[in-house]
Amino acid sequence: MNGFPAGSQCTQTRQSTAAMKTGHAAAGSRSPGRQRGTPAAVRMKLATYNIHAGIGADGRFDPYRIAGVMRQLDADVIALQEVEHYQVDGIDLLDYLATATGMAAIAGPTLLRDTRDYGNALLTRLPLLALSRVDLSLPRYEPRGALDAMFDWHGQHVQVVATHLGLRPGERRQQVRRLLALCEATPAALSVLLGDLNEWLLWGRPLRWLRRYFAAVPQPRTYPARFPLFALDRIWVHPRSALTGIAVHNSPAARRASDHLPLTAELAIEASLSARSPPPATAPGQSGNP
Repeated sequence: MNGFPAGSQCTQTRQSTAAMKTGHAAAGSRSPGRQRGTPAAVRMKLATYNIHAGIGADGRFDPYRIAGVMRQLDADVIALQEVEHYQVDGIDLLDYLATATGMAAIAGPTLLRDTRDYGNALLTRLPLLALSRVDLSLPRYEPRGALDAMFDWHGQHVQVVATHLGLRPGERRQQVRRLLALCEATPAALSVLLGDLNEWLLWGRPLRWLRRYFAAVPQPRTYPARFPLFALDRIWVHPRSALTGIAVHNSPAARRASDHLPLTAELAIEASLSARSPPPATAPGQSGNP
């Protein structure tokens, strides 16, 4: 078993031609009609979903259920965690999910194994401008990472950082510092951090740092899927004014398909602002102080 893959910067997107064409045609389709003279608003929907390697509440591996839930989400970008690269209908699981949803797939494995890789992924309808795979691993712990993707959204740059953080508080503190520094250093009209943060400690420093930088957001519970008690899955947006809503996708199918429920976020911004990027803000917690 190997750790996080080498060559983590500026790596290649995996996608099918058909999925990319379908995805780009659908991007931005949620922009509503408007009255004459009012500012146009462009809208985007994001989601994060820990798919538990495709294994549902009944203990069965069923990628078709996972794909069905993802189609229900109808999101422009979906961050996936615990993607185990099984073969489904003769193709890789991630490629199958991309085909089933009409989206382009970006793999972010954190464990490279002889049998099948495992880790994070993104599915997108938006054109990809740049991509880095970021190693967040710490010695003696399970390898962790993030996908740092820049997408084009109606002519503006949107940074999407998708991750799955460690199980121990010390891991998460270091990983959140790295991710906040990454968001601060990247010029973009919008920055989104999303994924399974594994943060059980509501009073812990990582959540305080995240709230300080991104501002407070709703924290609906997503785990366990059948009776959610913990808000392990999060979506953070900077600037906060672009976020119009966060919701758990709690359909009967979602409660069966994985041990986590998907979390979705709706974003909107006036078209007149789409070409402007906010100035960098100072990410909190970089000094390691509480």
